[in-house]
Amino acid sequence: MIDVALRLAQIIEQLGGELHGSPDAVIEGLAPLEAATAQQISFLSHPKYQSQLPLSAAACVIVAPAFEAQARARGASIVTPDPYLYFARLTRLWKRNLPHALAAGIHPSAVIDPSAHIDPTAIIGPLCVVERGARIGAQTHLKSRVTVGEDCVVGARCILHSGVVIGADGFGFAQHKGAWEKIEQLGAVLIGNDVEIGANSCVDRGALEDTVLEDGVKLDNLVQIGHNVHVGAHTAMAGCAGVAGSARIGAHCTIGGGAVVLGHLTLADGVHVSAASVVTRSILKPGQYTGLFPIDENAQWEKNAASVKQLYRLRERLKALENSNNKEI
Repeated sequence: MIDVALRLAQIIEQLGGELHGSPDAVIEGLAPLEAATAQQISFLSHPKYQSQLPLSAAACVIVAPAFEAQARARGASIVTPDPYLYFARLTRLWKRNLPHALAAGIHPSAVIDPSAHIDPTAIIGPLCVVERGARIGAQTHLKSRVTVGEDCVVGARCILHSGVVIGADGFGFAQHKGAWEKIEQLGAVLIGNDVEIGANSCVDRGALEDTVLEDGVKLDNLVQIGHNVHVGAHTAMAGCAGVAGSARIGAHCTIGGGAVVLGHLTLADGVHVSAASVVTRSILKPGQYTGLFPIDENAQWEKNAASVKQLYRLRERLKALENSNNKEI
């Protein structure tokens, strides 16, 4: 069964690009170069895959101008400056044309507080909970079992995947006589437009001020954002990343999978943190940063770790030796 069939002319009309080939050719699916059939469209975005281009059976291939001649020798093509971006937009066009595309509305099993505001164009999935005073913007989609806590705001065109919790209490406690006393979390969460949050991720409400995710932020699955964190526009974090309370992450940053940013630190715009790194100090200059101990056989790792523990002592001895030599000179 074919869910969607689009003519190349329809694709060009919606997405632009320079078509070489018949505009009446019908596309019935999207696929990688090596797997595409004569009814599917594919793309070439990286030169290292160009050897697959002449061998591909795809009905049409999306390419950059540098590969136009090769693509035209093979068959139909769409030439565009950024094939990967074009393909991304094509996937969205394709999904909009699926016959089972979801319509706006609230699933009967969802629980919506009467004081919450849901834009009429939003989609609220099964078993979602939207609490008192929360607001959900236009064309935003809450998938199943999403919770949006009281007074939290989710902007327009956002996607919150299954199990996301927005506005749980931040981790705030004061110690007293060996026990922990709760600090009430009186802030909320403010999420901008075009934000996507992966399954089972959590964004905690602020203690006094709000936790903020600016426009275009993308969070993968199982990401933890602590209370009072501020994440700048179009920053992306991969799975299992964690940001502790009151950290400020700049715009256009990337945080690799499993990486951790400690609390009250600042990351400038354009900072890129490698996977599994632990950010222990503020980073005020854009660039790529890595902080991890390479994996090794356990016995060798223990020896290296023991050596690292001696570095401070060796540093002090070296300074003393240098000072002694300077005095003699």
